[in-house]
Amino acid sequence: MKHFLRVLTQFFVFLYCKCLWRSLKFVVRKFTGSCELQRICYNNKHGARRTHKIESSLRYSKHELLQSALSVHPDKVEKTIDDIMALKKINPDTNPQLGISLQASLLQVVGYRSLVSEVEKLRREPYDCENAEHEEMLLKLWKELRPDTPLTGRISKQWCEIGFQGNDPKTDFRGMGLLGLHNLLYFAEHDKATALQMLQDSLQPKHKYSFAIVGINITDLAWSLLVGGALKTHLYNVAPEIPNLLHFQQTFCYLMQEFHRFWIEEDPSDIMEFNRVRSKFHRRILRQLKNPDMALCPHFSASDLHLVNL
Repeated sequence: MKHFLRVLTQFFVFLYCKCLWRSLKFVVRKFTGSCELQRICYNNKHGARRTHKIESSLRYSKHELLQSALSVHPDKVEKTIDDIMALKKINPDTNPQLGISLQASLLQVVGYRSLVSEVEKLRREPYDCENAEHEEMLLKLWKELRPDTPLTGRISKQWCEIGFQGNDPKTDFRGMGLLGLHNLLYFAEHDKATALQMLQDSLQPKHKYSFAIVGINITDLAWSLLVGGALKTHLYNVAPEIPNLLHFQQTFCYLMQEFHRFWIEEDPSDIMEFNRVRSKFHRRILRQLKNPDMALCPHFSASDLHLVNL
């Protein structure tokens, strides 16, 4: 019986999406004199609300041109908008703002897809101790976090001082590849004071945790938010057009600081509670990102980042 009801529900949803919704759109267009894309742009300010609706409208359109617009190269967006305006018989001279709004939102959509690919490429690239660039980044991370303490050797127990698990950090990067190192180094370079303070706090017995390992773990959390689409809300609200790696790294810095505060607030008995606290923190961020007006870090000044409601 449950299976029958599920199938029946799916059938009515399909019928609504394929038939009733399109019929409703036709009636509304005849009544208002404007297409769905026009109504979305005119009734929603720039940001996640507008871009989410435009993305959905294009994805479920019956026109192949509109569906394929979601996968065009960023360099082809302007021409794609011209083609859409022509298909919809919209005069760009009498509707100049419409083309600008559509272009900004479509750049966000295709830019997000490009960002996912870029981040995934870094995640899949393993740390290679034979690669001079990789080694240089790792040693630079040490210098940023331990500026007054020389590293006695590439393989050393000193790495534990900044939160790695053993004598050679390369083994800790296996899960997130170079992405984890890129994020940690970005944080240490661009908000050094906060990173050093967090590192010092992480060494205190009451709230002890492994700074570098947590950074790699938060990288995993940020990556999962990105590939799962939850970060669209944030990035569509903070990136005027194309979201890029810088936006992702700023988001990582925010998540690191928020998790640090959250860890202290939760007051775990020991590091064995890490997975519980991380899961709870993850759920909280997901709830916040369900608000279409939410931006996690509207500007980058990592020492005073905070959640804002635009």
